[in-house]
Amino acid sequence: MPETLDVTALLANPYEPKRKFRWILQIDGIDAYTLKTAARPSLTFDETVIDYINTKRYVAGKQTWNPMSITLHDPIAPSAAQKVMDWVRICFEPLTGRMGYAAFYKKNITLKVLDPQGTVVELWDIIGAWVQDSNWGDLDYASSDNVEIAATLRFDNAIQQY
Repeated sequence: MPETLDVTALLANPYEPKRKFRWILQIDGIDAYTLKTAARPSLTFDETVIDYINTKRYVAGKQTWNPMSITLHDPIAPSAAQKVMDWVRICFEPLTGRMGYAAFYKKNITLKVLDPQGTVVELWDIIGAWVQDSNWGDLDYASSDNVEIAATLRFDNAIQQY
């Protein structure tokens, strides 16, 4: 027999969506106001295949946290380019070629998504982050655009607190 839905089930409930422009990424040594864009954490599972006679079954294998992309504005002072380079130099010193200890260059960072009043409504603890890739941007005599820095952060784990 066909089901008749109650009228309240058909009406949309009022809600406030999370907005892409209400967030703070806290990285020790980098001013939060210089951040322009950031990706939220994402992960991928390997698949494990279980073969049996002429069939296949799939189960989740190891998971991997995907790298996180960020973009920063580069003000004259304090220079975001210098602050990113300072973090990179803890991992690799270009003058000497020496590598740093992971205990020094890995940082725990925090991503906070905010509501319209500034209350944290989503909180991520990102564990063991380090700069895997950095690009200090390009320059162009024909452009009035701001200089930006792009970086890819690799991390060990992410925990969504709420």
